[in-house]
Parts: sequence; C-alpha cells; structure tokens
Amino acid sequence: MACRISELVLGCRDPEALARFWCEVLDFVVLDREEGCIEIGPREGFGGPQPTIILSRRDEPEPGKARLHIDVNATDRDQDAELERLLELGARPADVGQTGEEPWHVLADPEGNEFCLLRARLAPL
Repeated sequence: MACRISELVLGCRDPEALARFWCEVLDFVVLDREEGCIEIGPREGFGGPQPTIILSRRDEPEPGKARLHIDVNATDRDQDAELERLLELGARPADVGQTGEEPWHVLADPEGNEFCLLRARLAPL
C-alpha cells in the first residue's frame, strides 16, 4: 500500500481572500472552515483523486523561499486564454529568473505565492 497526497497546506494572511482566488482558479468550493483555516477542494469533496487545499492563517510569511509550489493546467481553454483569466482574477507575473523561452508562465497569487501555468498537458474537457 502507498500514500497519496490528500491535502496541501498554504500559510497566508487572508484565508478568505485566497480561498476565493483559488476556488475560481481551480473550480473548487469551500469544504470546511475552522478558526483560522479554510479547506477548499473539488465539488465532490475530500477523498477523491485531487488533493484539497487548506489555507491556514499566518500573520507573517515563513522565512526563506517556499520549496513547494503549485502547477496548474487549463482544462477547457488554451494557455493564453487561461493566462488572461488568471490575471483578471488577481494573479500577477512573477520573475524567478526564467528566460522567457519556457513553455510555462510563472505567476503569483494575491499573497505572492508563486505558481506556474503550464502549457496544455491535459486534453480539454
């Protein structure tokens, strides 16, 4: 038997705002709320093939660079259209030293957490 990733935990200053952003990005819903934490995930709820994301209130960012980031992949549009949608939702370009030749876009969510928009690896639904 093996393990699977069931949740990703992201420390943030404003869990409500970040939950709204990531729910729009991923077509997730709020699954649970506890003091200082919001869990978002697929409409089917916890336990499916996709991990949930727990947004946990932190007054100060953790020191040092995050060693984990999220990659997203559009499922119903091309990369350019998805980039435009993410920017309209509040994402912003992030510079991590990329050359501009990469087939992905490095972005930051409204709190500055870096994530990448990949070129389509999944067939649109």
